[in-house]
Amino acid sequence: MAAIKGEVGILYVHDGTIYRPVACLTSNSLSTAVSVIESNTKCDPGVTVKQGGIFTYTIEAEGEYIDTTSVGGEVTKASHDYLLDKQKLKGLITWKLVTGVTGATYYGEAIISDLSLDQGAGDELSTFSVTLEGSGDIVETDPEA
Repeated sequence: MAAIKGEVGILYVHDGTIYRPVACLTSNSLSTAVSVIESNTKCDPGVTVKQGGIFTYTIEAEGEYIDTTSVGGEVTKASHDYLLDKQKLKGLITWKLVTGVTGATYYGEAIISDLSLDQGAGDELSTFSVTLEGSGDIVETDPEA
């Protein structure tokens, strides 16, 4: 069994033309959930019946803040500045997550629900974090292809 290194998992956001890698990530995660619907009826007294409800997902990422929007910046990548411009539009973005497993590249749409920038003092590097709240399903076919 071959373990997958975390460094191969890259999050991308689509800019209308290409997928931009979210730059200088230190971590990213995909969390999925299905709500559970429970029922107790007189048909089955004393028995709780459960079924799957709504599927939801969240993507979280953290990285080092770099310039990705101004002249001389890394304009083919996405960082806090680029993501902030997208968040202010309040619309859906298309994302791609490369997992490092052959055939397991995921795509979807999401809202940038949370975005933060942390700028410490002294020699500390500026960092950012972003949360994407999924809209719809996660698919394995590129919706932009």
